[in-house]
Amino acid sequence: MTQAMSPQGPSPETAPLAGRSIVVTRPLEQSESLCGAIRAAGGEALLFPVIAIGPAPDDADLRAIAGRLEEFDIAFFVSPNAVRYALDSVLARRAWPAALRVATVGKGSERELARYGFDAVIAPQDGFDSESVIALPEFASAAVAGRRVVIFRGDGGRDLLADTLRQRGALVEFVTSYRRFRPELDSSPLVERARAGGLDALLLTSSEGVDNLVAMAGPAGMAVLQSVPVFAPHARIAARAREAGFRRVFATGAGDAGMLQALLSHFG
Repeated sequence: MTQAMSPQGPSPETAPLAGRSIVVTRPLEQSESLCGAIRAAGGEALLFPVIAIGPAPDDADLRAIAGRLEEFDIAFFVSPNAVRYALDSVLARRAWPAALRVATVGKGSERELARYGFDAVIAPQDGFDSESVIALPEFASAAVAGRRVVIFRGDGGRDLLADTLRQRGALVEFVTSYRRFRPELDSSPLVERARAGGLDALLLTSSEGVDNLVAMAGPAGMAVLQSVPVFAPHARIAARAREAGFRRVFATGAGDAGMLQALLSHFG
């Protein structure tokens, strides 16, 4: 467990999260913004990634798809990691086809696509999950029937988007762009801090992350951690946390902004 500290030192005692220790479980590569927001509100951000990100074990699919991009009408990226790993590979081999539209979900993914020069991105502005994507007019039956869609994602994940698009007549292919795995981290410092009453909240941002934390903590650790309040940015993640045994679980708004607002409301 590492402590994310501001170079300017601790925030004033009057800050809304002053004296609060918040555990951020996002992957290391995606934690900076949320940790920074907690620090800016006066809180202590404790980074304990429950998901690690790395290259796909075999990049054959990425190498192959680079030569076939003209076959597709829409390229969908499931996350910032999908954007980064897929485009680093593809754009090293060729230019992106002008006619291939780009879609994603989540502000982080939109920002990452903008970093690669994509400014006309299909993405929901309200809601940040597969259900929000399939509600977009660009993914209605009349729009996607007979179209070819390539989905860049990690090794696994929800199939709702692909299943729905296929039901609506689209031809869908997956490309594994990166892998997600459980880090080899010692959870005992986290557990001992919780035992001493030194943790005020756990931020769990995926169902997979909930499962990983349970495995990393073990039964004895979970017996301690389950009393720490959990904040989750989706009802599905909150439900998984409750199933895992966490006693106080709060579903928040989407993304960093939604979680931060929930923290401010709860502790304010």
